[in-house]
Amino acid sequence: MYKIKTLNNISNTGLNRLPHGVYTIANDIAEPDAILLRSADMHKLEVSASLKAIGRAGAGTNNIPVAEMSKRGIVVFNAPGANANAVKELVLAGMLISARNLGEALAFTNTLKDRSDAETAMENEKKRFVGTELSGRVLGVVGLGAIGVKVANAALALGMRVFGIDPHMTVEGAWQLSSEVVRAGSLNELFAACDYISFHVPLNDATRGLFGAAALSVAKHGVVLLNFARDGVIDHATLQRGLSDGKIGRYVTDFPKPELVGDPRVIGFPHLGASTLEAEENCAVMVVDQVRDYLENGNVSNAVNFPTTRMVRAGKARVCVANRNVPNMIGQLSNVLGGAGLNIAQMHNASRGEVAYNLVDVESAVPEAVALQLGQIEGILSVRIV
Repeated sequence: MYKIKTLNNISNTGLNRLPHGVYTIANDIAEPDAILLRSADMHKLEVSASLKAIGRAGAGTNNIPVAEMSKRGIVVFNAPGANANAVKELVLAGMLISARNLGEALAFTNTLKDRSDAETAMENEKKRFVGTELSGRVLGVVGLGAIGVKVANAALALGMRVFGIDPHMTVEGAWQLSSEVVRAGSLNELFAACDYISFHVPLNDATRGLFGAAALSVAKHGVVLLNFARDGVIDHATLQRGLSDGKIGRYVTDFPKPELVGDPRVIGFPHLGASTLEAEENCAVMVVDQVRDYLENGNVSNAVNFPTTRMVRAGKARVCVANRNVPNMIGQLSNVLGGAGLNIAQMHNASRGEVAYNLVDVESAVPEAVALQLGQIEGILSVRIV
């Protein structure tokens, strides 16, 4: 029996993939095996010693103390790409709203209710909302992960020219990205070339304030910035200065700061990026499947703090060990198992930064005393027998 605690409403399409009678799911479980959440903040949450995994039904994990969980041997999963189409469509909507002045046009139309001259007023005033077409304009995409690739490809289909940059692009992403996307040699090259710039990078020390004073100095006058990544990727002081002098023509964001709300050059949404029924279901299904596979088989896919580690099961029991990535850990694990008379059928070791993870299949049941002995090795973070 596994106990799952939910900190947010998780789509039943995902939760229903956890078999009844094997899993208990509730929002008030005291000692859960896993936590499922969306946007709930875990930074001040006291975590039970029973916790083995956290599943974030979305891509970003800023609301989870990942470093602390790593020290405790707790895997943090996310769902990269599951909401990519939803975010892509919102980015396209943001570009269209800004290009065609649709927000202002809609607000004006709503003032005409009950006016007898409404049709005449529309014809007389429509010139106030003349915009530009996206076709022929240049879009820069900063970050070519699952979302950025979709945005770049969709913009090409709209007739835009697209520049992209991502020093950490995956092989899978490269396969999916259209060959028509121009690879920018530097951020400054992209900033200088583009009418629209869309950001799709995580928020970390390397990306905080990515668009700052230096970027603004080389950007086109009237550039439109689209931020559906994280607040903080664009330096706030630079943003305010650019909006005030017109260097930034529009700022389209899913994270509008209160002081920017109401600014006619700011198009703000209340964090709607993944707010579609399809995205919520996709994220829930993806993260639930990952958490279940980890709890039942020890396999790790799409973790933000553990290496990808998957192995088809063999033997009668599986030993799952997380440890600090230091020398001689495999030797010590093998010595303990061998000393207990346990024959290893197969094993897989992988590392990611300071964390290493091991799957070891053995040909007989593992006594609890052996698990305790493994846990006493210096540098071991967690031990499970599944």
